Amino acid sequence: MKFYPYKRLNRPIALRVTSASLKLPDNTRDLLDTSAWSVPQRTVALGVAQHDDWTSARIGLSATLPPGAIADDAPWTGLKVLVTLTDGETNVRTSVELRQDAPESKEWSGFVEVHRDDHVGRAFLSAHAVATVDDVAGRSVAETDEDWTVDVTADEPLAGLRLDVKQVGFAKSSREWLHAYADAPWIVDASGRVPAVLVNTDVEGFADLLDAESGGMENKVHELLVTQMSTDVWTAVFHSAVGDLETEPDGTPVFPTDWRGEVLREMLPDVAPGVHVEEALRRVHRRRTGDAGWVELQTRIHYAAVRRAGVSRALSQALRALQQSNRGDHA
Repeated sequence: MKFYPYKRLNRPIALRVTSASLKLPDNTRDLLDTSAWSVPQRTVALGVAQHDDWTSARIGLSATLPPGAIADDAPWTGLKVLVTLTDGETNVRTSVELRQDAPESKEWSGFVEVHRDDHVGRAFLSAHAVATVDDVAGRSVAETDEDWTVDVTADEPLAGLRLDVKQVGFAKSSREWLHAYADAPWIVDASGRVPAVLVNTDVEGFADLLDAESGGMENKVHELLVTQMSTDVWTAVFHSAVGDLETEPDGTPVFPTDWRGEVLREMLPDVAPGVHVEEALRRVHRRRTGDAGWVELQTRIHYAAVRRAGVSRALSQALRALQQSNRGDHA
């Protein structure tokens, strides 16, 4: 634990990646899909687009300051939010200043440029709120407690949402509640600190298919199954998070402070597009607790989960593999 001789905020800054694009040699930009970054793994994979000749990447960022940061009686002035990209292998360090979204907003946003020639593997993103405290400029009053990783070569952000997969026979499991799902291939359990996917080993051959590591069609089916599981997990976590929101005295919902809150921030732009995430959360909360609108919202929630799970990519790869197999059979 560090001790500081001045007042600071006692909660960390929440840093999120909101977009990523690659600049190509012809000066065009390839906007990457949201599957290029993972909120739970806090990782951006810049190799996801399979471009070997990109020259730089622009990563969009959003930071939320803790309560009290912009209070009228805060013991500091000249508050700024800086994001630093650090690469220990190449000794490159880049800092950019984020801009406050609105005069009274706790949200700050901006971009950081990642130059391909400056990095060989992984770099790390952190955010710091600095201000003048006790007449001393440049003092840190808050920072992120976990870095984001920017991997310039990886084609997956650490496998996206890393699933806690457990194999168990549902019919005779000691978890009696599983008996009712004996004919289901898998179940998502979102009741724990981290959601788990329970794979039913009673379904013959299913567990073996999930373990497939060959390069053939079985592997493509495996990838489709994993993305479907990821879709179920994203959906379950979203429902779990919005179903147990804390609220301010005036009824305004508050983002969870754990990674469920980060997942909500990631999915809400697709669930309630066109508005700021805080307003999106209010709209979703009103629909869930009100008399109407919650059922109609399920399509948007499913769409957001499908995007984050990377279903389209896995499906297109499986279809290409199937077409190639069919051409081979008719050759």
